[in-house]
Formats: sequence, structure tokens, C-alpha cells
Amino acid sequence: MVIPCYRSRATLPELVERLQAALPQVAGRHEVILVVDGSPDDTYAVAHELEQRHPEVQAVLLQRNYGQHHASLAGIARALYGVTVLMDDDLQHRPEEITKLVAPLADPLVDVVYGNAVDEEHRWWRNATSQGVKRLLVGMGVSNARLFSSFVAFRTDLREAFGQATGTVYVDVLLSWATNAVIGVPVVMDHRTQGSSGYSLASLIRLAWDMTTGYTTLPLRLVTALGFLSSLIGIGMFCWVLVTVIIRGPEVPGWASQAAMTSVFSGLVMLSLGIVGEYLGRLHLAAMRRPTYFVRVQSGNGPTVGIPGAVLPRTQEPEDRDAIAAALRTRYARPEPTA
Repeated sequence: MVIPCYRSRATLPELVERLQAALPQVAGRHEVILVVDGSPDDTYAVAHELEQRHPEVQAVLLQRNYGQHHASLAGIARALYGVTVLMDDDLQHRPEEITKLVAPLADPLVDVVYGNAVDEEHRWWRNATSQGVKRLLVGMGVSNARLFSSFVAFRTDLREAFGQATGTVYVDVLLSWATNAVIGVPVVMDHRTQGSSGYSLASLIRLAWDMTTGYTTLPLRLVTALGFLSSLIGIGMFCWVLVTVIIRGPEVPGWASQAAMTSVFSGLVMLSLGIVGEYLGRLHLAAMRRPTYFVRVQSGNGPTVGIPGAVLPRTQEPEDRDAIAAALRTRYARPEPTA
């Protein structure tokens, strides 16, 4: 069980308590890995207390905020058992529904099971944007994108297929690289009762753009198609001007039409340069081997940096976990209510 955590100090105790009741019904051996994604509050202090209380819980604190999918990747890299389940930290995903995700994996021909909400649990604009991203991914060749959700169970060994990923990553797309044996099951989800979603409309649009340019060359092929279409339009205009000159003789061209065509073709050129530049930028970032995550403290074993092949010793003592948890408690202490 891997749970990326961000501003979830209020929900983690209940979530872990419900997991402690639900997981023994799913598997005899289990673990709960809480990956605190550089949360700007005392979420790690709460997670650290939970791991001290429950031997199955492991708390991991990342050095800064890397994003939900990168935090998930850090947790997946530490998973010890044959099946890994990803879920959110906000209690919208019910621990009691995990059985529905894990059961289909008894079939050896199924590798990934997504939990798809019976009733949408987000606002209409969030759902519409999410569906738009999924349709875009389907158009790019990710056939199972319509099933994607952050509530998913998969065979842990699939991580071997994307262990070399660097830069910006998305777990759902990485899983699609590994297997096509993907199904979805209906699950019941709850509405958020604590805090608000970290995804805004702008971040969802950025997500769509990152997925489009990060995992397919479709935009480059579209640029080629636009260039070909522009060439056809240019040839057509040349033929029209030539025929006009032959029939009517030379005449002064219209400035309005000239300015319009110049604007259109200039826009196409700038769009093409922007898309090509995006791909060049991604190549530059890949060459820099930027880590997908960096662990500040952890209680168990696991890679401390998300760079393929990097195995480095750590100098930090285990006692530092207590010191960091106490410091976070002090920094983000809430005043006691007055009578």
C-alpha cells in the first residue's frame, strides 16, 4: 500500500485506522508506505507517530515537493510484496474497497486493476478536464487511458519496466509501458471532507500538455501535417495569383488578405518552433538526469534518490527522524482554542 501525502495531517490517522481493519482481509502480510511529499505542515510528524504505533506503517519524507506521481514512484520503489495498491490520502478512496481492486489479480492474465468511481467525486470542471486528458491519451495510443485513476492495484514486478524513468513521470503512463493487461472495476468513493484538491484547472491543463509532449511524438507529427497543409494553401494561392495575372493582368494585391495570411503563417511557424523547442528542452532535462525524487528521511530500506543506477550511502542517523518530526510539530503548532 503506497499513499502519497500532502497536507493530510487531519486525515491520516483515520485513514491508517481503517486500513488496519481492511488490509488483513485482503492479505496476510501487508505494509502501508506513507510518502510525505514535502508537505508544508506537520504531516510528516503525524505519519512518524503512526509508524511508531503500527509496525506495518513506514513514513518517508521527501526533501521537497516533487508531485503526486513522483512521490508514488518513491513508494513503489520500496514495496516489498507482490501487489502494490496506490490510493489518495484524503479519504475519498475507501480502504474497504481495496478488496475489489485486488481480487481480479488472482487471474494471472490481469496485471493492473483501476478503481473507477460509480459516481464522480470531483467538481464538474475537474471531471471534464480529466476526461479530456484521458481522451487525448487514447488518441495518442494509450488504449487503457479511459480507465486511469489514482486508486489502482498492480503487480509490483511491473516497476522493473519503468525503473529507468527520469524527469517528469506519470505512474499511469509508466504502467501502460509495461502491460496491456489492464481492467477497471466500479468502486464507491466519498466526497472530500478535509481541505481542497491540489489540482487547479491550470495544473490539469499543464498535466495534459506534459503527457502529450512527454510520452508521444504526436505533436511533432501534427506540426508536419500543418506544414504540409500550409504548403498546399501556399501553392493554391500561387496558382490563383498566376491565373489572375494571366486573365486580368497585373493588379495591386489587397493588403487585408496579405496581412491575414501573413498572420496565419507566422502563427503556424511560432507554434511549430514552440513544440520543437519543448521536445529539445525535454532532451536537455533527460541529459541532466534530474532525479524524480530525493528522500530526506525514512525508516525502512529503499533507494534514496530517483536516478537510475544511483546507490549512495546515507550519513543521516535514524534519530534524525524524531528530531525532524519534533521540529515540524513546533513550527506548525496550532494554538489551543480558548474558552
